[in-house]
Order: sequence, then structure tokens, then C-alpha cells
Amino acid sequence: MDLFPSKTGAAGGTPVLYPAVTTTTGMVLGYFDGNTVTAMWEYAQHFALNDNSYNTQFGPSSPGAVNLISGQTNGIIQSTALNTPSTNEVADGQGGWTLIGDADPLSDACAGSSKFQVNLSGKNVGDLLNSAGLSWGWFQGGFDLTVTNPNGTTGCSRSTVSPITGLTEPDYVPHHEPFQFYAATQNPTHARPSSIASIGVAGDAGNHQYDLHDFFDALAAGHLPAVSFLKAQSYQNAHPGNSNPLDEQAFVVNAINTLEQSPFWSTTAVIIAYDDSDGWYDHQMGPLVNGSFTTSDSLTGTSACGTQTATSTAAATPQLPGPNSAGLPVNGRCGYGVRTPLLAISPWAKPNYVDNTVTDQSSILRFIEDNWSLGRIGGGSFDSLANPITGMFNFTQPTPQNATPVVLSTVTGLPQ
Repeated sequence: MDLFPSKTGAAGGTPVLYPAVTTTTGMVLGYFDGNTVTAMWEYAQHFALNDNSYNTQFGPSSPGAVNLISGQTNGIIQSTALNTPSTNEVADGQGGWTLIGDADPLSDACAGSSKFQVNLSGKNVGDLLNSAGLSWGWFQGGFDLTVTNPNGTTGCSRSTVSPITGLTEPDYVPHHEPFQFYAATQNPTHARPSSIASIGVAGDAGNHQYDLHDFFDALAAGHLPAVSFLKAQSYQNAHPGNSNPLDEQAFVVNAINTLEQSPFWSTTAVIIAYDDSDGWYDHQMGPLVNGSFTTSDSLTGTSACGTQTATSTAAATPQLPGPNSAGLPVNGRCGYGVRTPLLAISPWAKPNYVDNTVTDQSSILRFIEDNWSLGRIGGGSFDSLANPITGMFNFTQPTPQNATPVVLSTVTGLPQ
């Protein structure tokens, strides 16, 4: 959790901005305050922030996104690299495999032909919502392959030029779409919903997987699913290298402003979270709730995350089972991982409040499960360990909040 300049910078070139411990070709560390992340600063002042939230396990975007919807990355059932060395999967010690790196969904029409690809077993929150008869959807920029962008790009090759950096980035990122990894919830061909009214409804061709514009189309038509996951197109998704804080905030502010001005705002809770740190690193070490012992682990020692043989219960680190492991503990799920931001924006959120409860990505999963009495996923999901995020809310009555849109200064280049 330290030595970032020497571990993450590319050696050589001219130091960026300031003399560096290790000469690098890119900025390794940065600090962003209210002058840059104006919207996030304002949201934290008026709503609730958790300052003790972590990735469910160490790893990049794919494991983070999958943990958000299932709390479980064990159970690879099909892979382009299964039983061959890969930095994205690891043998779980029980005859199965765990996803530890980025992977494209094996059946996604936009999956990269040269990318590592997998399908996963087990349940996700979509299965629980379907069983309860609730509407829901994952809405991701670039998912609609019938759209042609202003720059002429379409299909899986849709792209957008950032107004901040001038870089052209692909809109749709397959490995950020977690429901595509599961047979029951995937929409491999990116089939379009039959109508706006069918968005979020079970049995429709879209199978709960949509483009971002489908969310706003449904909202404008007075039709909002009970649970919605929003993922920005690449240039606005806050990922370092392809995005930046200003483009990210344009997406967040637009979404929240639109919701605040809708008739659904009085009963809406918006959770802002991140699928991994991946560049916006944080130094604070979280609690170690689940161990792993493979050659890919090096947290507490060589090939170790935790302590396999402990002299006391407090020093022992349990291992959760996997969905295909007959209830036996599995490797590849070292966690909690790095600290990431977590914000709750809602009329029901406590204003200007900082919650210190230890939470993780599967705490959001638990919130959905508890709010609609869905039960737990089981099979070793981290939802059984997760603390709730309800400490950020006042459930006796909503806090009086003026639904006033956040306005960002034109100096940032963002729209009013």
C-alpha cells in the first residue's frame, strides 16, 4: 500500500509536474480537491459519504463489477484460457477456477477476439430480482449497437472524443458489464428492448441489459425500474488513462440532475461507487476478511494473503467457499482490497454526514437484497459478510432536500 511511484510509474522520460522519487513518464500520485471534483465535493457536503469502503477483493475492474452483483468471483465454468497459464484466473485449490483479473464475457458479441474471456456459474442479484418479480436493468454506454455516433462510428466500434482531453475512446467496454458473464442474465447479441415500456421487465428481448440512453428514455416516459445500474461510456467512466475527473462528473451530474427533476426523486437512492481503484489508489489498508494462498498472492507474504495456520482465532483468515466447490474454501479471493469512494445521494441520505462503517462492494448488493427482502445469494458470496450501508440514511423520514441541480463552473468545460 505504498511505494506507488516506484511500482506504478513507467521508467524514463521527463518527470511530470514535479521532481519524482522515480523518474516516470506519467503522473503517479495526485490530489483532487473541491476545485477539481466540484460536484463530488458538493454531494459530500449535502448528502452522505462513507470513508471506510473497500473493494470486495484485490483486483481490477472485472472482479469489482462482478462482486457488485454477486459478491463472488469463483466458479469459472468456461474460459478461453482454462487450464492454461493466465494472469486473469487462478486455480481455486478445489478443482475450479477464480477470476482475479480483467476478462471479457465469453458470449458478448463485442468481446475482443484476443482478450481473455470467461463465463461464470452461480447466482447474481438479477436472479434474485427476477424471482421476486421486480423490474431492473444494467445500463451501459455503447451497448446499443444500432446507434451511430456523431463521428460516424457504430456497432461495437462506437467511440467518443472527450471534450476535456481530446482523446478518442471506445464507448462500450465488455469487461465492465458483469451480467454478461452469467447465462441467465446476459444479452450476448445486444438485442434491443421491444419498447420503452418493456425496459426492465422480465421476458423482454433485452434481458435487462441496455444502453445508457435507454435509462433516460424510460425515465422521461415515467417508467423507472426498481433497481438500475448505470455505467458511463469509457471516456466518462472515471478510469485513469481513458477518462478523467471532469468528464466523469459530467456524467454523474447529468444523471443525478435528471433524477432530481423527476417524480421518482422522493423515493430514490443513488449510490456512487467504483469497480476498482485502478490508478486512483488509496494508501489505507482495509480489514482482511478472506484469505487466499496462491502464487498470485503476495499481501502478507510469498503466495499468501492472510495466515493459513494461526495461533489464535484473531490471526486466522477464513476462506469462503465457491459455487462449484461442494462447500469447500477456495483461493483467489483475497480481500478486502483497496479503499474506494462511496456516496449515497437521496432525500433519505443524512446531510453532510460521514459514515465510518466498514463496507465493501457487496454492501451495495446487501442493500438491494435487504430493501426488497430478496435473501442472500449464498454459495460463498461476500454478501454474507458485508456490513450494511444503511448508516448513511435516515429511514424515519426523508431529510428536507431542495432538488436543485449541481452547477459546475464553465471553467471546467462542463455543461451548465
